[in-house]
Amino acid sequence: MCLNEDERELIMDEMQTKSPEDKQQGKPAGRVMSIDALRGFDMFWIIGGERIFASLHNVFDRPATAWIRTQLTHVKWEGFRFEDLIMPLFLFIVGVVMPYSFDKRLDAGDGKMRLYLHILRRTVILFVLGMIAQGNLLEYDLSKLHIYSNTLQAIAAGYIIATIIMLNLGIRWQIAATGILLVLFWVLMMLVPVPGYGAGVLTPDGNLAIYIDRVIFGRFIDGTDPPYTWMLSGMTFACTVMLGVMAGHLLRSDKVGIRKVLWLLAAGGGCIVAGLLWSPFFPIIKHLWTSSFVLFSGGLCFMLLALFYLVIDVLGFRIWAFGFVVIGTNAIAVYMATHLINFRNIGGVFVEGLEKYAGNWYPLIYALAGFAVVWLILWWMYRKKTFIKI
Repeated sequence: MCLNEDERELIMDEMQTKSPEDKQQGKPAGRVMSIDALRGFDMFWIIGGERIFASLHNVFDRPATAWIRTQLTHVKWEGFRFEDLIMPLFLFIVGVVMPYSFDKRLDAGDGKMRLYLHILRRTVILFVLGMIAQGNLLEYDLSKLHIYSNTLQAIAAGYIIATIIMLNLGIRWQIAATGILLVLFWVLMMLVPVPGYGAGVLTPDGNLAIYIDRVIFGRFIDGTDPPYTWMLSGMTFACTVMLGVMAGHLLRSDKVGIRKVLWLLAAGGGCIVAGLLWSPFFPIIKHLWTSSFVLFSGGLCFMLLALFYLVIDVLGFRIWAFGFVVIGTNAIAVYMATHLINFRNIGGVFVEGLEKYAGNWYPLIYALAGFAVVWLILWWMYRKKTFIKI
């Protein structure tokens, strides 16, 4: 997944706000720990959580564990499962941090031009990292290269468009611009005819977005089946980031903590309802990043942020979230590392001898060992205050 603002700034940089208790006691603003924790929760599924929970079915073989395993797979085309939330949550969190990181730089004396150059540099780096992570760039084989095919690249596209909106429009116009992009994407997808297919076709091979990608990238197009779309979908990537920006504006406001939670819940509920109402006319399809998908997944992101913010920053129950925080404070590093290094095999070195004794438990043990290796490395980095930046 997702990853911006100096990756300790725009993906790991943190927002400064006061809890109601801090305001009453006159304490200085502190780090919003729930953002690190939510980012870590998202990354948890990417770096091993998915395999851990899917392996429960090997052990228990119950309808509940079968349902969990199903939820940890993507839908083929139309619809939504838990696994389909991971990527939009990454983009959403990037947006949450943007109001804080941008104001921090502007307050430090950076002009808009300098900020744009800083953002452009990050965008390019994220795009190249995406090619490394999933585009087979390091294989140095043109026949295997995919130019645009990864979450980091979606973040890069959504980030730069959201930046332009944020730096040039007030909050109300930011909301309006997000709505306009959602509607414009819908209009283009439904009304612009595709050669050989016509207008309004949303099949994997016949939609406008995949047609544009094929024209631009040719044989270097995304290699998944069915393919994800990228160029035209940049419009709606930006909308997911902008939903996060709205959440960031809210968290940064002067409202007391519980009111922020209620506003986040209201925004989440509204987005979910809007996405469901739109879906009969423009289905929820992650591969296309349709407008209904943006709203439905964004609503769930608002809900998760509300829950994490309530429990961690308003009520103060923080100890349980430490494991997620360790992951979340080095998200960009662990995302790239797990794409380049097979930590499961490293963990397997320590547990492979148990296979003959563990039976159906072994896939779970193997998955836990691989995750433990990654987490312990991140914990060591956290203790040493080593945070990878772009």
